[in-house]
Amino acid sequence: MKYISTRGQTQPMDFSDVLLMGLAPDGGLMLPEHYPQIDDATLNDWRHLSYPKLALAIMQRFATDIPHADLKDIIERTYTSEVFGSEDIVPVRKLEEDLYILGLSNGPTLAFKDVAMQFLGNAFEYVLKRQNARITIIGATSGDTGSAAEYALRGKDNIEVFMLSPYGKMSEFQRAQMYSLTDDNIHNIAIDGMFDDCQDIVKALQQDAEFKASYNLGTVNSINWGRILAQIVYYFKAYFAVTSSNEETISFCVPSGNFGNICAGHIAREMGLPIGRLIVATNENDVLNDFFNQGTYQPRATDKTYVTSSPSMDISKASNFERFVYLLLDKDSARVNELFEGVKSGQGFDLSKLMQVVNNRYGFAAGKSTHTDRLNTIRTLYEQYDELVDPHTADGIKVAKQLQQEGEVIVCAETALPVKFAETIFEAVGPIEIRRPKHTEGLEDLEQHVVVLDNKAELVAEQIRQQVKPNLL
Repeated sequence: MKYISTRGQTQPMDFSDVLLMGLAPDGGLMLPEHYPQIDDATLNDWRHLSYPKLALAIMQRFATDIPHADLKDIIERTYTSEVFGSEDIVPVRKLEEDLYILGLSNGPTLAFKDVAMQFLGNAFEYVLKRQNARITIIGATSGDTGSAAEYALRGKDNIEVFMLSPYGKMSEFQRAQMYSLTDDNIHNIAIDGMFDDCQDIVKALQQDAEFKASYNLGTVNSINWGRILAQIVYYFKAYFAVTSSNEETISFCVPSGNFGNICAGHIAREMGLPIGRLIVATNENDVLNDFFNQGTYQPRATDKTYVTSSPSMDISKASNFERFVYLLLDKDSARVNELFEGVKSGQGFDLSKLMQVVNNRYGFAAGKSTHTDRLNTIRTLYEQYDELVDPHTADGIKVAKQLQQEGEVIVCAETALPVKFAETIFEAVGPIEIRRPKHTEGLEDLEQHVVVLDNKAELVAEQIRQQVKPNLL
């Protein structure tokens, strides 16, 4: 399997090289040349596999340059009951008739990002050792990616991590998770701005070819193909959990900011998984909602991006969206480049003529949830079912119930455990005791370590220069 860029100006590459690279040299996102097609017989063979065996069956079709035994070892070390709390790894629970929650938040940092990031950490370490190389990870987080990445990469050989987050915009728990780490290879930087500003800095440094080469820059943001690959697996696992035969079709509703999680579901559908609809749930930052309902994509400036009670979705430039648009435009990389270079400078684009293709051929739908909506959803689920969900998952459930068609089975992708957003939970249901894993007790009381910088890429570059020895080019 070779990988190509959505911008069309990068030579085909192997999985291992793409894993370490982040953005393509031409500014695009890397994708496999084709998506493997899964037939009915294969689905039957996979239906009763354990999570590690299912992950291996899927990933070996994409990571073809890693020997089977080595990939098996990476996966088996990643997906254990010790790390994820159960043999299921991603247990599915029934909320009500035809509505399920896919439990993705049982990893070390209590967020769905752990499922992919734990794999990425082990895969990084393996590839770097094989290539006798090192990497400087630079990432941006709106809340959960940062902690998941840092917990997966802390103490790893030949890896330095610089994680950018929007100053003062994350929950108290999220800040404590990231900033309390004391590992020598972890560096937290808070940017005076929004998540999109952090993401823009990451892209700017990634696109500085000389700087990128000097410091071996890579990324763990959802633009990293390895994360998307790891997330594809749990769509198959969820499908098998709620169906008894391949004749059944189910839909997924996914809280979305950067379009990474639902992009993995889109790829699973393209591979042949019987998914009916992929429902995008947004918060007040509803750029994706506008596109999937109207066909117009208009990213917003920082000062037009709302600070909400589901902060991990406070994003107005969805990086992974380019992977879908590439397919939607029949792999016309020149057109993709034109559109997203425009996005880079604040322009939007109109693909409303393709809405029938978006909705029917690719199965997308979308809805929006507000602060009042998520409070009502959290409160209702708690009172009716004794089910406590975090604000992002509440956004997903609200949109799923709003858009659910008669007879449609919908699985809602969980985002995080409620304890990460205690302030919003208390606002919804009052000052209750929220269950939290033992390893997080007292987390908010630990000393925090973070550098606060103005919104300038050069300031971040200087932090990297101070901590990392450059290559001799």
